[in-house]
Amino acid sequence: MRRLFRDGLIRATLLVAGVLCTPGPISAQDPVHEYPAKPVRVVVPYPPGGAVDIQTRLFSQKLSETLGRPFVVDNRAGAAGTIASALVAQAAPDGYTLLAVPSDFAITPALYKNLGFDAIGDFAPISLLTEAPFLLAVHPSVAVHSTKDLIELARSRPGILNFASGGQGTSLHLALELFKLMAKVNIVHVTYKGGGPAVAGTVAAEVNGIFSNIIASISFAKSGKLRALAVTSAQRSSTFPDLPTVSESGLPGYVTTSWSGWLAPRGTPVRILNRMSSELEKMVKSRDIAGRIVADGATPVGSSPEKFRQLVAVEIPKFQKVVTAGGLRIE
Repeated sequence: MRRLFRDGLIRATLLVAGVLCTPGPISAQDPVHEYPAKPVRVVVPYPPGGAVDIQTRLFSQKLSETLGRPFVVDNRAGAAGTIASALVAQAAPDGYTLLAVPSDFAITPALYKNLGFDAIGDFAPISLLTEAPFLLAVHPSVAVHSTKDLIELARSRPGILNFASGGQGTSLHLALELFKLMAKVNIVHVTYKGGGPAVAGTVAAEVNGIFSNIIASISFAKSGKLRALAVTSAQRSSTFPDLPTVSESGLPGYVTTSWSGWLAPRGTPVRILNRMSSELEKMVKSRDIAGRIVADGATPVGSSPEKFRQLVAVEIPKFQKVVTAGGLRIE
């Protein structure tokens, strides 16, 4: 009897030990290790076909292949991206609803009185993916060949020079307003229905100049239909290595760029944020994706969540100052 009891006790002990040692559902131990366990929605604040949409689809496809779950792009256009941002801010903080944002994300808090979300408090940064300078360019008929020349001409003719942008409150418009504020010049802003038409209007001499996305104006600058004066980044662009920055060529301290990154709802587990950041950083720096980014005039970045948070925290008050100084507001 004692032997039977002893043998039974040993078998029971081994059975319990086996259950405890056997890997159960990963979600019960560490949900991050199984992430993603279902499709992930990546919300894009603009219609299909734009730069943010194209880039987001590129990353989403690679993530789907790497992580084995679909990353589905969901275009929610409208109200300068605020509709998409509000949607993600209210989503469950479980890593299954993410937001792809351009630098305009840092501008909208200054332009809109009632956003319906807190641009800093309601989101958890994942990664800054790319950064690109704007190109400061003028029509060849304008008798300037440097940033310094442009500032001197604008000061001598206040309110006479005019510059195009793709819309009120866009990053291109704010690049101009920041320039006007720092250089203490009066240049008239002319709004076009999009960046492409704004470049076309500058090429046609309807306006004197423009702060433009490099990809939209590079061919006109290289063909001489636009005269490129400078780039707006802190360092020179690999696309135009011989072109100085605005800061080094006449307006010290002037820096503004177009950037893109991914966010998640506030409260998303830090380990999920770090894993997504790590995966995106590897992709950004891979040869094929980095090559496509550079070809578009941008710089592959791939940052930690903290570095992206620091960028957004600096950008929002910077543009708040520009918007206030320029008397800009969209209700």
